[in-house]
Amino acid sequence: MPNIVLFSGSSHHDLSQRVADRLGLELGKVVTKKFSNQETSVEIGESVRGEDVYIIQSGCGEINDNLMELLIMINACKIASSSRVTAVIPCFPYARQDKKDKVGKNCSRAPISAKLVANMLSVAGADHIITMDLHASQIQGFFDIPVDNLYAEPAVLQWIKENILEWRNCIIVSPDAGGAKRVTSIADRLNVEFALIHKERKKANEVDRMVLVGDVKDRVAILVDDMADTCGTICHAADKLISAGATKVYAILTHGIFSGPAISRINNAAFEAVVVTNTIPQEEKMKHCPKIQFIDISMILAEAIRRTHNGESVSYLFSHVPL
Repeated sequence: MPNIVLFSGSSHHDLSQRVADRLGLELGKVVTKKFSNQETSVEIGESVRGEDVYIIQSGCGEINDNLMELLIMINACKIASSSRVTAVIPCFPYARQDKKDKVGKNCSRAPISAKLVANMLSVAGADHIITMDLHASQIQGFFDIPVDNLYAEPAVLQWIKENILEWRNCIIVSPDAGGAKRVTSIADRLNVEFALIHKERKKANEVDRMVLVGDVKDRVAILVDDMADTCGTICHAADKLISAGATKVYAILTHGIFSGPAISRINNAAFEAVVVTNTIPQEEKMKHCPKIQFIDISMILAEAIRRTHNGESVSYLFSHVPL
């Protein structure tokens, strides 16, 4: 693949290396460090003049530092005369802050931080964004540059068929009404039924009550969601499904953030397994929670980069064709 350079940010070097290996490329030379006052410094170690540049940086870990590092790397490549700079952001930062709250006396003064991040990426010089399973698909409309929102669905379908023997007797469950479209798509592809759980929150990261809509009795329940943070929702959902008669409960998530009490909650919950993609590093969390497994999505990202570089369609491929 001539005229292409692939750089890795510091948020998820393992994923970047996997993508590079699948493309048959070497990661570009870049040095990132911090000054004593915690300012981020980036040095691009090779020429990018006239090159098609891809920078892989996920919105995880020290999110603000990693976001700033990505912005500096984009700008450094842009002013070094690269022909195009594509930011590959497997987990988009601030994606949950995509709208103003519907209730609350201060809702009119709430920020839409996902839009701010979109503006920052554009101003830094990004020509194209590749991301995966955006929390809200309308975030694509926050940009005035092309955005390819890839889907983990093909990898999820493959994992279900290869690892759940009773998948033909399963039911796909959304832990909230917002994920209904996601679970119906997977249920249709597997030719099984779906259910959803209606939840009401008192405040962020705290669920008040849940109502199950659908029949899960004597079936394997597979909870599917785009992300899990403190895991209060999916753990309550697992208890709800077991009490409703489900024989086993699995959770499949695209972005496993797992902050705060998440690991202890998963360990104490009724899951057979909690499966996540590696858009976020999971090695340390897997050491403390044997229920966590991961699906490698480097092939999807690598193919998206290859197709983008060659001027081919990306969105159609990953929304319709399994791996």
